[in-house]
Amino acid sequence: MPESGQKATRGHITETTPVVTAARRTGLLVTLVLGGLTALPPLSMDMYLPALPEVTGALRAPAATVQLTLTACLAGMALGQLVVGPMSDKWGRRRPLLAGMAVYVLATAVCALAPSAELLIGFRLLQGLAGAAGIVIARAVVRDLYDGVEMARFFSTLMLISGVAPIIAPLIGGQILRLTDWRGVFHVLTVIGVLLTLVVWRFLHETLPPERRHEGGVGQALRTMRGLLADRVFTGYMLTGGLAFAALFAYISASPFVVQEIYGASPQTFSLLFGLNSIGLVAVGQINGKLLVGRVSLDKALGSGLGVILLAAVALTLMTSGALGEVGLAPIAAGLFVLMSAMGLAMPNTNAQALMRTPHAAGSASALLGTSSFLIGAVASPLVGIAGEHTAVPMAVVQLGCAVLALACFLGLCRPWRTTENRTGGPA
Repeated sequence: MPESGQKATRGHITETTPVVTAARRTGLLVTLVLGGLTALPPLSMDMYLPALPEVTGALRAPAATVQLTLTACLAGMALGQLVVGPMSDKWGRRRPLLAGMAVYVLATAVCALAPSAELLIGFRLLQGLAGAAGIVIARAVVRDLYDGVEMARFFSTLMLISGVAPIIAPLIGGQILRLTDWRGVFHVLTVIGVLLTLVVWRFLHETLPPERRHEGGVGQALRTMRGLLADRVFTGYMLTGGLAFAALFAYISASPFVVQEIYGASPQTFSLLFGLNSIGLVAVGQINGKLLVGRVSLDKALGSGLGVILLAAVALTLMTSGALGEVGLAPIAAGLFVLMSAMGLAMPNTNAQALMRTPHAAGSASALLGTSSFLIGAVASPLVGIAGEHTAVPMAVVQLGCAVLALACFLGLCRPWRTTENRTGGPA
């Protein structure tokens, strides 16, 4: 970034200097670029969701195999974070990011041409590995440029963007399917990747100067993470958040088949329902941040969210198994909406509680939280399709199992009644 822009960002010049105006324009541009990088992973995942039933027919593959294309992308995003983060600390932000974006574009273009499910799975994995560069480096760039309250506000903006992206992504995907087939979704993602790569190359300057880089690499990061895992309470919050995310991802991977194949909804209807559920998650997350935090303890809000998730999963299991008689799409959609909305209480509070225990290693802790959530979610994905695409019972059972395990980890490892230890990072 130009020197004037750096000084303005760090608050070293006065409000009356002409450079401030240029710095604000640069700041807005950086916000848009980093927002695009943050939105790219959910776009890559969720634009493709309405096309899953079509892919099973086009590639003559069972539902469980096609759902592995989601698992592969998610696993790639999880593992890529462990590699790209230390690379950016060693070589700066631009080079790893541009390399990751270039590989992302190539992998996405090949996905659009894939003649078989196996090849599609392989390049979705590569797409996820490369897309992880945007997740990790966007956070790192924010930390390079901002501090204190400004950094918190910037992260809030990025979180809002990443929350809106899953809402609009399936809507875009559903509209693309009105004009073309499932391959068109990957063509659009390829174009988005090319445009974003050009914007990054042109406008996102290096934010980590050589004197602030270090040689720690992956080995040092792994040693730090091993120390974090030795903390019982941190590990409890990590597993609680990961299992909650797995229940969410069970919905993401199974809902296209449940809503469209079992209940006969169109791709556009599915997209609208998916968008409503995402709105519920974002809205409850905003209620948590604006109204509950500071008035209710994070553990109480987290426990309430886990309780609602568990109740919704029980209701979905009873409805899909026929225990309540034959039900239509509306009750199933209502149960999924409640479950998704409650994630707005569970997921942010698990991250906040875990990170508050690790001020000495916030970056490694953040990477570990993200990676573990992606990996646990990737394990849950193929389980929802083991009985085929004509029953919703596996989805509900996986969600129920994840909810039970998440609550067990929260109570057994975090022990929320021991508030002093949880806040101060006392002995495990």
